[in-house]
Amino acid sequence: MVTSTRAASDQVARDTLRQLEHAWNGGDGAAFGSCYADTATFVTIRGDYLVGRAAIADGHAAIFATTHAGSVNRMELLGSRELGDGVVVAVSRNTLTAPTGPLQGTHAALSTSVLVRAGEQWRVAATHNTLMGAL
Repeated sequence: MVTSTRAASDQVARDTLRQLEHAWNGGDGAAFGSCYADTATFVTIRGDYLVGRAAIADGHAAIFATTHAGSVNRMELLGSRELGDGVVVAVSRNTLTAPTGPLQGTHAALSTSVLVRAGEQWRVAATHNTLMGAL
């Protein structure tokens, strides 16, 4: 799929966000990690730097089982643009509602992700999250 229009890059970004949101809300670290490229990087809201799909999957599985157990994350695309053939940058607002733990309550984060085409699939190559604070 070549993303020659804004609508196409938005669709790629929305599809990816939908997969990530579904995995998060299902508490499934492996599914969350599967959205990422093998060598992807991920900067968390705390500034942790994760390298590789396995580290991203394992890190999320750990928080889904502890501090973020039962949390719900809603991911809204704010904008996307194609940087080149097979490369899309997407910015989303992610609203986390956590029933317990250090982030109990509702919080928002801005997330910037670089999406890359791998054959017929799209994978996240890099994500950087910034906590916006309580709502």
